[in-house]
Amino acid sequence: MARNIVHIVGTGTVGAPLIGILASRRKKLGIEEVTFKPEETEIRNVALLKGLVDLGAKLCISEENADEFASIGCKIDYTASEAIDRAGVIIDCSAPGLATENKAKIYSRYADSDKLFIAQSRNPGFGKDYAFGINDDALQHDKDKFIRIVSCNAHNISGIIKTIAFENGVSNLEWGRFVCIRRASDISEAENFIPSPKIGTHQNETYGTYQAVDAVSLFHSIGFDLDLFSSAMKVNSQYLHTVSFDIKLKSATTLQKVINRFQANPLIALTNKLLASQIAAFARDLGYHGRILNQAVIVVPGLNLREQNEVTGFSFSLQDGNSLLSSIAAATWHFFPRSYKEKLIEMNDLIFGEI
Repeated sequence: MARNIVHIVGTGTVGAPLIGILASRRKKLGIEEVTFKPEETEIRNVALLKGLVDLGAKLCISEENADEFASIGCKIDYTASEAIDRAGVIIDCSAPGLATENKAKIYSRYADSDKLFIAQSRNPGFGKDYAFGINDDALQHDKDKFIRIVSCNAHNISGIIKTIAFENGVSNLEWGRFVCIRRASDISEAENFIPSPKIGTHQNETYGTYQAVDAVSLFHSIGFDLDLFSSAMKVNSQYLHTVSFDIKLKSATTLQKVINRFQANPLIALTNKLLASQIAAFARDLGYHGRILNQAVIVVPGLNLREQNEVTGFSFSLQDGNSLLSSIAAATWHFFPRSYKEKLIEMNDLIFGEI
């Protein structure tokens, strides 16, 4: 039987903070050990690798690259293949599409084992789509060997819908329309920045962009077929994604009831701030390395209720924080399927009710 060890592949904008959070809180989460394998190019970022090791994570390198990493002072604990053999959960946070390639080349060999493989959003078809707090009921411990964490904006959209359009397991949603206003790149990235706003194209005639496709998939896994459509664009900013939402309900409500529902969801934060920079500054000051784990931050002054049943507004997506929480939740669920939500109380200091 696989041990309670988590192995993380990749040290990018999701991988690095995920390694740090799990390594520093592993005992309280019931995790025996955290190991990680960086991409070969990270040899140029030895300070990051040593910092993650100092937090308690163990470095793993492919045999063909081990001597090169050792030559710059890295202490290597396991080879990459040994790390996968030892781990109970493998979370692949490598560059877009690589987790799917790794599944075909490596992970599929373990399909009959008791391991769980988790990939991030840019790997469609990797496994069952998942977002913590949205479709936990869809997880099947004896069947799900491959899970894909949906994008941060799909978390945002789904969190909004489940908060104001569901009650006691019943949908009150007529339809939902969303525009995802995405930042160009992360502050850690030297490439892919753009000089001006850039319009995205729709990949799906029915649902628009992948953000709504992912949200529809989440709700479909728990028995609901929702009418959702999203568009997307990028702006020349490195702060936060922003989602503009327009949701029509089947029954009448009041704006105060909508606000109360958002306030009652512990994964949703409310704010009166209007600038993305101020939200990012809050995360920098009080989060883990700039990350807080809320699904969404609702801008209260931007909320509007039209004709008693159409809710419009804006919501910030906090970098990759919600994807981090879902990755941690999926890993903890695999080890403790009956008590993982209690274990996740350890994350509460990174989840805020107000910003």
